[in-house]
Amino acid sequence: MTGLWELPRVELATAPTPLRPAPELSTMLGVEIWFKRDDLTGFGLGGNKVRTLEYLLGDALSRGSDCLVTGSGPQSNWAMLAALAARRCGLDAYLVCYGPPVPATGNLQLAELAGARISFTGSPDRASVDAGIALLADELRRNGHRPCALPRGGATPIGALGYVRASLELAEQLFATGLRPRQLWLATGSGGTQAGLLAGARWLQLPFEVVGVTVSRPAPECVQRVGELAAGAATLFSANTPDVADVISNAVTVIDGFLVPGYGVASAAGTDAARLVAHSEGVFLDPVFGAKAMAALISASSGVVNSYRAISPVVFLVTGGVPTLFTVTGGKT
Repeated sequence: MTGLWELPRVELATAPTPLRPAPELSTMLGVEIWFKRDDLTGFGLGGNKVRTLEYLLGDALSRGSDCLVTGSGPQSNWAMLAALAARRCGLDAYLVCYGPPVPATGNLQLAELAGARISFTGSPDRASVDAGIALLADELRRNGHRPCALPRGGATPIGALGYVRASLELAEQLFATGLRPRQLWLATGSGGTQAGLLAGARWLQLPFEVVGVTVSRPAPECVQRVGELAAGAATLFSANTPDVADVISNAVTVIDGFLVPGYGVASAAGTDAARLVAHSEGVFLDPVFGAKAMAALISASSGVVNSYRAISPVVFLVTGGVPTLFTVTGGKT
């Protein structure tokens, strides 16, 4: 196995990102909460996908790729940041979006500004993006290009390494502050961020449970995806614990019930949670990921949610997604 520090990586993030207490929110909820501010990763408008892209772009460049092909919805933070990072590394960027063509606003406008070449599947089914990526990559190969084709969200074992590395950063901050969290909460979409944090926590024997809140797909599917990605990531670097992959397979926690009214649409509970965090701590949560995860944490601070209760101290990962604050609708109370 190769050591984590020897794997190809492109430096994109401004790290370490801050770990800050949330005193007003903690008082309101009766649970000690700290924010890990990965909305401040410093590339583009920040967000968790910056760390993911460091290893994905490093791998693409090491393989001689000359373009990147990926996709998601028109307002995808992932797709926009992937296009921006690709251009930063000298690669052409191709994005495939589900649905019909729409006006360029928010993340789609930023992707265009970065020089991405954007196409639409015409189907409302998110899975249509997967076939679109494969078809476009094949076409590019036939035309003599060397594409790096990445799935939605960059959810691969290599991409998950970004949050294995972030786990070491967090461990150093916990040591410096003397904080010993019982739980780390985050929004779980494609699963790569939770997978990296889980693999990193088991590798470093950190004292907290990684609690994901699904904002994209059914919880059982998330559990399987996160477990597979985490175990895959663990095989890519030299872990201190030989059986880390086996431990991971039995340690995935994903909370359901906060996806409604659906992926990419704000919820009433999430809107209330985002308003509370903005008022109390001056931190913005995006409406379709962070806000829904915070809604789950708020519910778990006052009662049991799907058998889980928030236990002090809690670290909450702020994953970013600022552009969606201006484009996503729904969630009115």
